[in-house]
Amino acid sequence: MRLGATRTGSVLRLIAIDRTWPGDLSRLAYAIVGEIISGPLLTGTAQERAHFTRTGEKPKGADLIPMLGDVLTADLTTAEIRRWHSVVKGEVGYYTANRAKSVLKTVMALAEEDFRVRAPSMPTNTGRRASKPKKTILATEQIVQVLAAAREDKARGVYYAFPFLTGTRASEQLGLLWEDVDFDEGVIRIRRIQERDGSLCETTKTDAGRRDIPMMPILMAMLLDWRGACPRLKGALHRVFPAPGRAPAWPSVRRVGGGGPLLYQNFRRRYWEPVFEQLGLPYVTLHSARHSFISTMQAQGIEVGLVAKLAGHSNATVTLGHYTQAVRGGDAAVEALQRAYS
Repeated sequence: MRLGATRTGSVLRLIAIDRTWPGDLSRLAYAIVGEIISGPLLTGTAQERAHFTRTGEKPKGADLIPMLGDVLTADLTTAEIRRWHSVVKGEVGYYTANRAKSVLKTVMALAEEDFRVRAPSMPTNTGRRASKPKKTILATEQIVQVLAAAREDKARGVYYAFPFLTGTRASEQLGLLWEDVDFDEGVIRIRRIQERDGSLCETTKTDAGRRDIPMMPILMAMLLDWRGACPRLKGALHRVFPAPGRAPAWPSVRRVGGGGPLLYQNFRRRYWEPVFEQLGLPYVTLHSARHSFISTMQAQGIEVGLVAKLAGHSNATVTLGHYTQAVRGGDAAVEALQRAYS
């Protein structure tokens, strides 16, 4: 039996047989990791690899590196897996290499159980992630500047203020529906994410990702204003952060279309990036806004257990490196953010 095309199917076929779906890996991510295992792997940028996967067109000057697709599973050794892991780590990154190794381990265990194929031991000590420079985050006074601009920007402001005020992931923000915004209770209910293609996935990154985030007054006011102007889908409110549609032909004053999914790359290019240039602020990523949300609450004395809960972390060690019991409710976090940003 080979890891590539064989009588039992490809590695993706073996993965599809498994019903456990390891960790929080989505089906799309599972398929992508499967391709990294079986190969070949294109050298180059992430964008070039994505284009090659989608179209099969190899960029000029790029090379294809064989992976494990043509290796007999009976011949697969720990040393071979270690060499493969090293190549993936160098070409794609430490995180992806470890994720792919975890999936490969699951696939080999499945092959051993169902087809009586010996599974080699997974290599250990495969090297640590190179240390990264600290993420650039805005100072509190700079965030205040962004929020002030957002309150004046009726067409786009709520789009770029939202991450700083809720700490949501981009996929969670773009997947938010108006039915998830509870003005009576003053909370935003995170229940789903938007995939890269704009489709909605009725789940979150982790189980802890399903959470209620209290709305501070500035955010509630902005969302109430935005609800009246938000593009509708077939005449009804649907997504909180939809695509705006296309500019109308004169003399019409209403935009055409809109209300559907806003893709991440368009969100970043049209709504996120311009504000930093306009305000003369250093550019930060969307994830940096989430980092600012978490860091500000910690700086304001909110215990790490509550911070982890509002951030959607499955374990408080992700938030601070150690666990502190949450003894206060979400209102304390809202008051702290209000003090910091007012």
